Amino acid sequence: MKTQAAVLFGQKEPLRIVELDIPDPKEGQVLVEVLYSGICGTQVNEIMGLKGEDKWIPHCLGHEGVGKVLNVGPGVSKVQAGDMVVMTWLKGEGLEAGGAQYTSGDLTINSGPVHTFQRHALISENRLVPLSDGVDHKSAVLLGCALPTGVGSVFNVLKVRAQESVCVFGCGGIGLSSIGAAKSVGCSTIVAVDPVEKRRELALESGATLALDPTADNFTEQLNSAKGQGFDCAVEASGLVDVMGLALQSVRPRGGRCVVIGNSKKGDMLSIDPVQFNMGKNLLGSWGGECVPDEDIPQYAQLIRNGDVQVDHLLSNTYALDDINEAVRDLMAGSIGRPIIDMKL
Repeated sequence: MKTQAAVLFGQKEPLRIVELDIPDPKEGQVLVEVLYSGICGTQVNEIMGLKGEDKWIPHCLGHEGVGKVLNVGPGVSKVQAGDMVVMTWLKGEGLEAGGAQYTSGDLTINSGPVHTFQRHALISENRLVPLSDGVDHKSAVLLGCALPTGVGSVFNVLKVRAQESVCVFGCGGIGLSSIGAAKSVGCSTIVAVDPVEKRRELALESGATLALDPTADNFTEQLNSAKGQGFDCAVEASGLVDVMGLALQSVRPRGGRCVVIGNSKKGDMLSIDPVQFNMGKNLLGSWGGECVPDEDIPQYAQLIRNGDVQVDHLLSNTYALDDINEAVRDLMAGSIGRPIIDMKL
């Protein structure tokens, strides 16, 4: 079987659309027809070489998507042909099959256990979660990364409660998902901070009560006015170390919680004044929002289905696979929320 894929052949180079030969699924592998794929900042970091040397080039990319199971390899019991599934980078139940290897002519093309920038893919069973009926397939793409990470960081890591105040630094797909989660909890104040006007607009549509531009001359004054004695919680989703420090400073003494979600560049170091900890503040990390995929993703799907977390406005820009490099550029420019690749186009 053959398929088309967007493959990374070199860092800081455009992805190339190539034809791949797909082998039969091995033990623990599932052949999925990819319907929609999202593009996350993690893929931008890989493409631009921000995480260091890439020893697996040429390789497939993409770690969030929705598709239909076509065939399963030996030992697979979680899904069967015909099932709709969410593809996610988070490990769930099922066999760990590792990455697949494809060929394109004389070339071997590597991949990880999940990869979604292609029309068909061999996915490890434990990177799939069955998708229940009633959830729009395009919207469900976010269940692979943005929602588990953003919503999970609010629910599972910060354990945000009704009437608490939250500030979200960085309003890409993950930050916007955090805002939606904070709204669904019933937070009294939700402040969004992002230098890109479009993302601030999306933050307000997602449920933010105030959106601030950190490049504005009076930003510090505006932020201090909004936080009062300090926010109850802060979400850092920019990946910038200076912003990580600012997020910790913004939470209140004696119990303020700050979670760092953003991925920094390789070699970046964070410097923190220890007095922040002496004040009783809590700095937390997050591995995908501490999401348990097979338990949490169906719950987050229910949030979408019920309208408790609004996502449609994040997905206003849809691209064909052939236009994936344009989608990557738009994401880097911050002019969109979450670019979606529609494999039907």
